[in-house]
Amino acid sequence: MSKKILSGKVIKDKNDKTVVVLVKRRYSHPFFEKVITSSKSYHAHDENNKYKIGDDVKIIESKPFSKKKRWEVISK
Repeated sequence: MSKKILSGKVIKDKNDKTVVVLVKRRYSHPFFEKVITSSKSYHAHDENNKYKIGDDVKIIESKPFSKKKRWEVISK
């Protein structure tokens, strides 16, 4: 089974080796047929603390690093 890859924007970078990434998803409502934007934030592992607030990044599913971190930043 392949790992999911999501793209989003870094919204927090205060913690050591961790960034919080906001991922927005757009889809059409099945009945009302309007485009809906939903968002979710993910805690991702950033080994070298090189990503800052506002950076567009890609994250991939990975092994659990901590209670909330199950994603890892792979590229900008």
